[in-house]
Amino acid sequence: MDGHIAVESEVGTGTVFTLLLPVRLDAKTPMPQEEFQTTRTLAPELVPDLEEVQITDSSASPSNPMDEKPTLLIIEDNTDVVTYIVGLLKKEYEIHTAPNGQIGIDMALEMIPDIIISDVMMPEKDGYEVCEVLKNDERTSHIPIILLTAKATVEDRIEGLRGGADAYLVKPFHKEELFVRLAKLIALRQSLQASYSSSDVFSKPAVKKEPTLDDLFLQKLIKVVEEKLDDPDLSPTYLCQVVKRSSTQVNRKLKALTGKTPSQFIRSIRLRKAFELLKTTDLNISEIAYEVGFNDPNYFTRSFSEEFGHPPNKVRK
Repeated sequence: MDGHIAVESEVGTGTVFTLLLPVRLDAKTPMPQEEFQTTRTLAPELVPDLEEVQITDSSASPSNPMDEKPTLLIIEDNTDVVTYIVGLLKKEYEIHTAPNGQIGIDMALEMIPDIIISDVMMPEKDGYEVCEVLKNDERTSHIPIILLTAKATVEDRIEGLRGGADAYLVKPFHKEELFVRLAKLIALRQSLQASYSSSDVFSKPAVKKEPTLDDLFLQKLIKVVEEKLDDPDLSPTYLCQVVKRSSTQVNRKLKALTGKTPSQFIRSIRLRKAFELLKTTDLNISEIAYEVGFNDPNYFTRSFSEEFGHPPNKVRK
């Protein structure tokens, strides 16, 4: 293209690369398309062009009926990689970035993102340490983590997965591979929500030899609600105070696990207890409503119908 490149470098100070490309009316014949494509594919991950940042794979679009973007935390010290990933995903995610592992851990514990993409080789804490800390903390144990690394050996992949990573991408990765990984993790999260929203989870502890941190978190919340079930003033604030977590931490983790807000979670436990009382006692519907913390029997009936698809008197029939 009749351009010119120059470099100026000073030890201990820095390096400046200068690239000059002529702009003129009598431009030469454009580079053949096949040659252009070959040149592009040598390192397409370094800087996305305008066409590349458009996400056309619908499988990467998260399902969110409220049109609220999922929160993505990128923990990466390479600004070029951050720029590339942000360009690919900024339309679908609310993105936050952290320049090293320790800051990433601190941000994750505070904001409880929906998903994390982390580099492996970083200052302060590496990606393996990020996984170990977050996967063993009750507040963040549910968050899917994708590790990025230039290490491509089987041993490196196994180390990442053993540390709790949900997926492993080797740099340079293809954007479609990232989309597929995200889509799979979103589907897994939806499956998790369906599992934790089942009546068995709300009515009794999960039957497992070794409960996960997520199981224990839900069981703790359920116990708090059941102990105050007949109190109409039971609130999400009280829930957070008892479990010693901030409202953001409880709300985001509960939403991720069950798809419910703390208020909806409390109401579901009340209603499932009411369903049980309808089948096992002779209390009338109003008495049951008061028993599970509803001040208004009419509101109780409407809520029961929304939860189970039929009014409470149908259970008796």
